[in-house]
Amino acid sequence: MIRIAPSILAADPLALGSDIERVVKAGCEWVHIDVMDAHFVPNLAYSPATVQAVAGRTGAFADTHLMMDNPEQYIGIFADAGAGALTIHIEAGGDTGAMLDSIRKRGILAGVSLKPDTPAERVVPYFDKADMILVMTVEPGFGGQKLNEKCIDKIRRLRELGWTGLIEADGGINEANLPALREAGLDVAVMGTAVFRDPDPAALIARINADK
Repeated sequence: MIRIAPSILAADPLALGSDIERVVKAGCEWVHIDVMDAHFVPNLAYSPATVQAVAGRTGAFADTHLMMDNPEQYIGIFADAGAGALTIHIEAGGDTGAMLDSIRKRGILAGVSLKPDTPAERVVPYFDKADMILVMTVEPGFGGQKLNEKCIDKIRRLRELGWTGLIEADGGINEANLPALREAGLDVAVMGTAVFRDPDPAALIARINADK
């Protein structure tokens, strides 16, 4: 069964708390939080306080994506804030293996992410250090983009390369393209506008869960 992790980037910023509570009540156990530094990606969003509020006040699993340069400087801060998973980008540079080890040592899931043009082979050296691979299906930074369908093949390629852990995808995912992602081997779907803009997210999640 696909796990849905609604991205709060698509929530109403003036009603963030109630919007998150709404999707959690709809059956979403994970909530996806993009932390952006306006340098690695051209947008700025969210802080450790946001992660702390999501994890502490809603009880949701805070799936935290560090879309930023120098993520090693913030692993401890976001882990202490209550992140259930921390994902770093392979393209951010630095010692990726050491960062994944640092995340795991804190007792949370360690993830590594790939932009659309980064081949699956780049993360093979970290298969034994990661718990999750996040495939970006749009260029990271802004919500509401259309899914790049070539990234579906990347999910399939990760399985061919021997990856048996979680695969997450983020960007342009909706009810219509989710079956193809599931068939390719997806485990966690980050859905933003498709969930937060749906008039009945509980019914949406029920339909997705019924289509196993």
